[in-house]
Amino acid sequence: MKILFATSEAVPFCKTGGLADVAGSLPQALAKAGNEVEVILPLYQRVSDKWKDQLGFVCNIEVPLGWRRVYCGLFSLEKDGVTWYFIDNEYYFKRDALYGHYDDGERFGFFSRAIISLLPALGFMPEVIHCNDWQTALVPIYLKDECVRWPEVRGIKTVFTVHNIEYQGRYGKETLEDLFGLAPGWFADGTIAMDGDVNLLKGALMTCDAITAVSPTYAQELRYAYFAHGMESVMQRNAGKVYGVLNGIDMERYDPSKDKSLAAKYSIKDMKGKAKNKAALQEQMGLAAEPDVPVIGIVSRLVGHKGLDLICKVFDQIMDLNCQFVVLGSGDWNYEQFFEQKLAQYKGRMALYRGYNEALANAIYSGADLLLMPSKSEPCGLAQMIAMRYGTVPIVRETGGLKDTVHPYEAWCGAGNGFTFADYNSGDMLYVIRQAVDLYYNNPTAFANLRKAGMSEDFSWKRSAEAYNDIYRTIRS
Repeated sequence: MKILFATSEAVPFCKTGGLADVAGSLPQALAKAGNEVEVILPLYQRVSDKWKDQLGFVCNIEVPLGWRRVYCGLFSLEKDGVTWYFIDNEYYFKRDALYGHYDDGERFGFFSRAIISLLPALGFMPEVIHCNDWQTALVPIYLKDECVRWPEVRGIKTVFTVHNIEYQGRYGKETLEDLFGLAPGWFADGTIAMDGDVNLLKGALMTCDAITAVSPTYAQELRYAYFAHGMESVMQRNAGKVYGVLNGIDMERYDPSKDKSLAAKYSIKDMKGKAKNKAALQEQMGLAAEPDVPVIGIVSRLVGHKGLDLICKVFDQIMDLNCQFVVLGSGDWNYEQFFEQKLAQYKGRMALYRGYNEALANAIYSGADLLLMPSKSEPCGLAQMIAMRYGTVPIVRETGGLKDTVHPYEAWCGAGNGFTFADYNSGDMLYVIRQAVDLYYNNPTAFANLRKAGMSEDFSWKRSAEAYNDIYRTIRS
């Protein structure tokens, strides 16, 4: 099948979050499964700076956008069995940050319109266009708009993946014609209208042929107001075309037996290197060199929906369990300040790195004993899968992809691969943390088996690609 994957970011070219990991791995897995796959994304400044010598010029055109016609260049490169296309317009994309600009609506309106306009210039006419998040939400809409006058695109089907429904691309109704170049009927019939505004995400959900969420549980959660950020009625209306497909991770990249960044390599058959990585993490982060004390790690954005308020409420009780605690992340000022203030109180037992450092993240995944993810909501989550790959046992709240990947430890039979709690409250979280620390100290054999259970899980993209192939075939039939 011929698949065009449209995304606003992708590893290894540019990344701000989990979407980039998906876009960097899923197309390759789809190609290995026998599909012809092309990916299209903006030519950001950071992409051009690093990859320009490998990019080949394809063409340039003018793209209609509202009342204006805008320059659009197209470049490409071949990598890992996939053709990567990059849409060039320096006015829109030659900027330090990928997102967060005053004109993001116009920037990604141009990007979406350019994808449709450039179809004749690609290596094939796709059978499926797979779109991701609000930055590509206009693609299914523009495609429907063109179908009435462009026969060649009428057979193209669209899949739209919701990575995080909180971000919707919401703008005033006056943008419909002048900014996005759409006729008033798209708003009048409710396709793109939400609470009096233009809502690009709603338009995509209404017009695409299939909606996917990044985990089966998240697909179910999006029917409810608590998780859907106002879009629950839209998700309920389109429930018949909603699928949940769990994201994967790069099993080769995150392999403790091959990872050159680790202090020592190890595997499920020989775990001795795990202790060496723990010692290296303790030394690097200024923690006491205590090999028999459990290290609890957090690798996360420090924001409310990650469950940081639960941790703050019972942090002292956690530290009373005779453990060490290491945090990597940045975000809201109040959470950063909370952890900063605790450093002096728990000198040698707690460490904090404000920001993101991939090498340090891997050091935590490989060196910690437990990874804590008490999220209020988590569409999929990658950290828990990476941690298990490195033999670090996760403690998570049962939501989204956390519920789909982490199965609670059952003492009576030894089943499970981690620790979980269901209700969003600090008492339940503290209870399972105590369980985990108690098992670490008092039943090392059972704890070792939990490590190995996580390392044995198949979180490969091959599994995800098979599920997407089934969806593509369904909407094409």
